[in-house]
Amino acid sequence: MNTTTTETLLDKIDQKFQAINQKTDTHLEGLLWSKPITYWNYIQTDALLSLQIQRTTLPDEMVFIMYHQVNELLFKMILWEIEQISQAQNISTEFFTERLMRISRYFDMLTTSFDIMRDGMEVEQYMKFRNTLTPASGFQSAQYRLIEFASTDLINLIDVRFRATIDRNTPFEHAFEHLYWQAGGKDYETGKKTFLIEEFERKYKDLFLRNMQEYNTINLWQKFKQLPESDQKNPELIKAMRHYDYTVNITWTIGHLNAAKKYIESGRGNGEATGGSDWKKYMHPKYQRRIFFPELWSESELASWGEAL
Repeated sequence: MNTTTTETLLDKIDQKFQAINQKTDTHLEGLLWSKPITYWNYIQTDALLSLQIQRTTLPDEMVFIMYHQVNELLFKMILWEIEQISQAQNISTEFFTERLMRISRYFDMLTTSFDIMRDGMEVEQYMKFRNTLTPASGFQSAQYRLIEFASTDLINLIDVRFRATIDRNTPFEHAFEHLYWQAGGKDYETGKKTFLIEEFERKYKDLFLRNMQEYNTINLWQKFKQLPESDQKNPELIKAMRHYDYTVNITWTIGHLNAAKKYIESGRGNGEATGGSDWKKYMHPKYQRRIFFPELWSESELASWGEAL
C-alpha cells in the first residue's frame, strides 16, 4: 500500500467533512458497515423492471408499454441537458453546441425507434388492447411539453391562428389556453375540451404555468441570443440549432405520425385516436407550424415547413 497516497486521500477527506462541520471518523466508521455497491442496486434494476403492468393478456402490449417508458426516460435525459444550458452562467459557444448535440442525439434515437413500434406489434393485437387505453394518449406526456417550453419562446408554441393577438406581455394563463396542442385536445366536432385534456390539465397545468414563466428568459433560444453576436454566427452552433429544430419538429413528428397511421388507418378500428383528437392535423408539422428557432430558417424554408412530407 502506498502510505503517502493513503495519507493524502485521508487528509482531503478530512478537509471535505470539516468544511461541512462533520466528524470524519464517524463517516469512515460508517464505511465498515456499508454494503459494496452492485450494478443492480445502483441502476435499481428490480424496481425498473417491475413497472411494466399490462392491462390485457396480449403479448404485444408489453412492447407498447416498454417503448413509451423508454421514451419518457429519454425525455428526462433531454430535460436534464437543457437545464445544463439554461442554468449556465456565461455559457460558452463550445458548451452550448456540445450539449445541444447531446440533446439532438437523444431525439435521433427517438426518431429511429419508431420502427420498433411501427413494425414491432401485430396490428390485430394493437387494435384489441388499445381499446383498454381509452381515453389515455401519448398526448399526455408532460415531459414532452416541458421540453417545448424549455426550447423556444412561447409565441412559437401558440396556435398559429392566435399568434397575432399574443405577445410577451400576455398573461401565461391566457397564452396557455392558446397553445398549439390545445386544439388537439378538443373534440373536433363540438370544439369542447375532451376528458383527455381535462385530466391532463388537472394534473399538470400548475407545473406547466411555472415552467412557462421560468423558461421565458432562459429557454434555448433566449440563451442563444444572450451569446456575443459573433458567437451567434458560429456555423457549428447554428448547424446544431437547426438540426435540433428540424429533428424535433419534423423528423420525429413525422415518424410518430407514420407509426400511428399504420395502426389507426388499418381498417380494423374506427380511425380515431384513443383520446378523441383530430390526430392527423394535430400531429402533422405543416398544420402545427411549430418551429423553435424561426429566425435561423430562410423564408422559403419556413413557407414549406413540413410540406414535402
